[in-house]
Amino acid sequence: MKVDVAIVGAGPAGLCFARSLAGSGLSVAVVERQPPEAIAGPAFDGREIALTHASRAILERLGLWQRFDPDEVSVLRDARVSNGEAAAGLDVSAADGRSGQLGWLVPNHLIRRAAYDLVATQPDVQLLAGRGVAGVSRQSGGMGLALEDGGTVQARLLVAADSRFSQVRRMLGIGARSRDHGRQMLVARVAIERPHRHVAWEWFGYGQTLALLPLNGDRASVVLTLPPADMARIVAMDDAAFGAEMERRFRGEVGAIRAQGTRHVYPLVSVFADRFCVPGAALVGDAAVGMHPVTAHGFNLGLQGQATLAEVVLEAHRRGADIGAAEVLARYDRRHRAAAWPMYAGTRLVVRVFTDDRMPVRGLRAAILGTVNRLPPLRRAIAGRLTQAA
Repeated sequence: MKVDVAIVGAGPAGLCFARSLAGSGLSVAVVERQPPEAIAGPAFDGREIALTHASRAILERLGLWQRFDPDEVSVLRDARVSNGEAAAGLDVSAADGRSGQLGWLVPNHLIRRAAYDLVATQPDVQLLAGRGVAGVSRQSGGMGLALEDGGTVQARLLVAADSRFSQVRRMLGIGARSRDHGRQMLVARVAIERPHRHVAWEWFGYGQTLALLPLNGDRASVVLTLPPADMARIVAMDDAAFGAEMERRFRGEVGAIRAQGTRHVYPLVSVFADRFCVPGAALVGDAAVGMHPVTAHGFNLGLQGQATLAEVVLEAHRRGADIGAAEVLARYDRRHRAAAWPMYAGTRLVVRVFTDDRMPVRGLRAAILGTVNRLPPLRRAIAGRLTQAA
């Protein structure tokens, strides 16, 4: 099979990139190891994605936002960050960003489903589901993919969107800085007794990190980060014991907590690729940058990255240039690196400081939050980053 663009990975980044090429005349193949039914009807995975105003604008342009069930889209109005045992913390209000809300929460599986539904009916796109990649080779005029079932794909441009543990990235010879944080993250939907008023709460406790994400009605998503040995005890609890445990850990701030649905646990590993491209190939999404979820930047950054790559590729295509040329992809590398590195480094710093429970660092944590809370320009800068439309 010969196409203009081969995308490996049918997650949100890969499918949104395919959608970004709609109407361009470029032929696209999306290669995904999962079977067709898994990508056509993704199951609930516990993850509620915090979308910024800029991300909403991208999703609207791609046609995804219009497909979300409004009852599943929850407004993120304000945010509070607490430290240790202190009741006070950093408060970031939508008013600081001169907007009605900081952002929105949308279930990850609904984003994936909307992206698939659009791409599946998009002309010039072939979905090769249930087919893994066995090898990558550089060929005259582009890149070649050897599939595990014996098939082949030749493309002028190869795009790796196959997760932070990307096999294609390794096959391309691109290294990555990877850090296993030695923690696991549990996410689950719950019912809460007291109203959340659409305020997200993140609490850097001693020995744990907790977050409460406001969903519509009396529902919320709880996020708990613990070492694996401690997490195993939480996972083994029945629903009643889990609800009581979450109520205890949240110190009764939202009253009684009742489990709703399934719990999901993920390892915490962050990744930053040494390069985002080589001649003929580029990385997008978590294959380029896999963020620690503590600052909720990962999905938004991946969405921004695919949009940047699409802009560069489409501009080259309109000029009649080689879309896989080194100088074309280098523009993507420079622009996305400039956007990604400050976020990645800043998030790493937050994780390093706010998960260090040693006594000298505890004081530093409190001082940082107190200083930012007392300086309106800093709060406005944080809120402005979230509410900026583009």
